[in-house]
Amino acid sequence: MPLPIINSIATWILKKRIHQIELFMKYPNEVQEELLLSLLKTSENTVIGRQYEFNSIKNYQTFAERVSVSSYEDLEPMIEQTRKGMQNIFWPTSIKWFAKSSGTTNAKSKFIPVSNEALENCHYKASKDLLSLYLNNNEDSQLFVGKSLRLGGSKELYEDNNTFFGDLSAILIDNMPIWAEFSSTPSNRVSLMGDWEIKLMAIVQETIYEDVTSLAGVPSWMLVLLNKVLEVTGKTNLLEIWPHAEVYFHGGVSFDPYREQYQKLFPSNDFNYYEIYNASEGFFAIQDLNNSNELLLMLDYGIFYEFIPMETLGTSEQKIIRLAEVELFKNYAVVITTNSGLWRYMIGDTVRFTSLNPYRIRVTGRTKHFINVFGEELIVENTDQAISKACHATESEVIDYTVAPVFMKGKEKGAHEWMIEFKKSPENINYFRKILDDTLQSLNSDYEAKRRNNMTLNPLIINVARPNLFYDWLKESDKLGGQHKIPRLSNERTYLEQLLRMQFAEKV
Repeated sequence: MPLPIINSIATWILKKRIHQIELFMKYPNEVQEELLLSLLKTSENTVIGRQYEFNSIKNYQTFAERVSVSSYEDLEPMIEQTRKGMQNIFWPTSIKWFAKSSGTTNAKSKFIPVSNEALENCHYKASKDLLSLYLNNNEDSQLFVGKSLRLGGSKELYEDNNTFFGDLSAILIDNMPIWAEFSSTPSNRVSLMGDWEIKLMAIVQETIYEDVTSLAGVPSWMLVLLNKVLEVTGKTNLLEIWPHAEVYFHGGVSFDPYREQYQKLFPSNDFNYYEIYNASEGFFAIQDLNNSNELLLMLDYGIFYEFIPMETLGTSEQKIIRLAEVELFKNYAVVITTNSGLWRYMIGDTVRFTSLNPYRIRVTGRTKHFINVFGEELIVENTDQAISKACHATESEVIDYTVAPVFMKGKEKGAHEWMIEFKKSPENINYFRKILDDTLQSLNSDYEAKRRNNMTLNPLIINVARPNLFYDWLKESDKLGGQHKIPRLSNERTYLEQLLRMQFAEKV
């Protein structure tokens, strides 16, 4: 069958889903309430269902009163039992897949259960919805004439007691429907390679000869791959290699610090960027409009949402609310109940709502990735935007960064210390620092108050990282690959001190 016909058929099939999406956009709270009751009904005969008497819960209020908010540590004993072969503990159907977390805040591995329902009705459904929304907004798209270049952090799956664990991307590839495998590059064999550096070159060699029309992956790691493609081919931009490339689907870290670098790689005003929000625990939101920085919260993926206002998190006044109660522009920690048996599970991400009709969000950071040592309440969204503005003003480019506090000693005031690795350094680092600091003050009134007249915080400190410092740090930590991320902000100095030691060791 000719490729243009395949493209037309695939487009027609995917766009039929738009009506269902419009339905939950119109009746979001009803869809969520019905979903919660369905999850409770499905799980009423599990161990946890009998413990909390799910069969007698008929509304959200009773659910919220009876079931406690949980962390991974709370659920770990049940997850470990399931990994050893016991079933029907927190979800009724057999769970044999576990996504090994690649989180950077905890050295301990986390094993997130992934049910067959989550695979089909969340992760794969979201992949199709992403295409549906994109195609609905771009009538002339020729997406299926070529292939999608996917970049995951996949390693092979490991078997343990007839259960399997590995990166989520490895689980998805292992269960991938034929339509997805047919339209993707590199091959499954290359995607599942464990050694990142060998895998990187293998991806380059496979993909430079394909007709790539779309790309998907974490911006920081995709940038490494794309620069390697240019190095190997000797081309000046990627449209010389993939002339039909039309969209990059990105997620995992903020795109703001990398946007201008991508615009140089794909020098066309017609090239699109679409953001997604997914994790091992589920697929949560998708950009549903061209040229938008908002993500549509997807409400029919088997995930029930609750939120904790960040100003109350971890205090005696902690308040947990459902979707119908959220307010615009407030920062919330996300709590989910899922079709993999995660009950009122706090995933560690923070979001703010930019629209309530429909519900659209921006991801603002992590509950553990912020700095509030001095009452400044600095979040990743602030630092990403400030880095982006400073780079634009100084015509510089950043590869990665991390920030930690400098604690007060005696009469010495505190400060924020940055480690920044540049691809293209600013001519004047002091001017870069000023733009960065001024922008942070304009974005965050608490930070501004602490910086005013150096009242509590001295001017920020910038360490310019040697080339490949962050890459070497990740390699030493066995965290190379597409799903691992640099911790942007921390309330303590562990990461920064490790980087400073590596920086100093290289100079010696």
